[in-house]
Amino acid sequence: MRVLGVDPGLTRCGVGAVEGRPGTALTLVGVGVVRTSADDELGARLVGIEEGIEHWLDEVRPDAVAVERVFSQHNVRTVMGTAQAAGIAVLCAARRGLPVALHTPSEVKAAITGSGTADKKQIGAMVTRLLRLSEMPKPADAADALALAICHLWRGGNQQRLAQALARAQTSRAGARVLAPRRGGGGPGDAGPGSSAAPGGGAAGRTTGKGVGS
Repeated sequence: MRVLGVDPGLTRCGVGAVEGRPGTALTLVGVGVVRTSADDELGARLVGIEEGIEHWLDEVRPDAVAVERVFSQHNVRTVMGTAQAAGIAVLCAARRGLPVALHTPSEVKAAITGSGTADKKQIGAMVTRLLRLSEMPKPADAADALALAICHLWRGGNQQRLAQALARAQTSRAGARVLAPRRGGGGPGDAGPGSSAAPGGGAAGRTTGKGVGS
């Protein structure tokens, strides 16, 4: 599974793609930052973020996109810009039909380091170790994007497989109910005991269904 992580921001929007699955070695696909100038109008900056993310989606072709969930801060202006960039990332992914997951900073920290209060240096160090990199990704926005991708591979991948397993189980149970023999006397159109012929002289038929994953 390949996941593109997005650490949203107007000035620097971190992007990083990782491939792998729980229990196996992770592979770095690519990492970088989409930048816009603080001197540009808001509309132009959002267009720049969109174009940058679209470029990464074209290059990486991920199976899913993980975006940091925006949380309340004291600096309202910063929160607004981050939320706007996050919305652009979600829009770009949804337009392509890609599943999008939102993870809080605490979730990501806990998944990567085992502590929900880890600082950026600790996150960067663990990302470097997990991806077997020669040096820590810079700036921190890039490392955070990779951490988001890893978090989703470990957490979101498990949740997706669980949902698929539940869906297969429900489909199998539904199929079993359809195929279960009916009890009680037969109706006017049922063949009598010992009969193997359907009304009209044709061979008696049986419709069976094969459930997904059976």
